[in-house]
Amino acid sequence: MLWYILKLVIMLPMIALLAWGALKLAKKMQDKAGIGAGSKSVRIIETTMLSPTQKLAVIEFHGREILVSVSRQGLSRLAEAPARARSETTESLPR
Repeated sequence: MLWYILKLVIMLPMIALLAWGALKLAKKMQDKAGIGAGSKSVRIIETTMLSPTQKLAVIEFHGREILVSVSRQGLSRLAEAPARARSETTESLPR
């Protein structure tokens, strides 16, 4: 019993440290790749999961908003509309 508690006391902080390191590494890689940067010509406005293998995404590209279906087979364009004003876009996003 003592051996089990000793292993738990040692392993639990190690697992927490690995999780923290993975999150920091993911953030660093996103920053390096420029994900979320406002100066790109393509922005993902919103995504919604339809099933575990399929989701809908609204993408802004050169003043147009494009609705696409994302699945394992690839992307399919479903609809296209003029982009909304920036204030409308930021107000509709959850905080």
